[in-house]
Amino acid sequence: MEHTPAAAWIAQATDAAQQQGSGNLLRVVLIVMVLGCALTAWFLLRGYKRKDD
Repeated sequence: MEHTPAAAWIAQATDAAQQQGSGNLLRVVLIVMVLGCALTAWFLLRGYKRKDD
């Protein structure tokens, strides 16, 4: 295994990140949207819960 200097490793990482595009942003938006829908559904559906005391 050859040693890669830190500067070269960082340069390669930034090049790869620029080529990746908006994948991380899209992933975060989708996760927040799913969590928001689940929270909204839970909040609305808990109002229909009946207490049979």
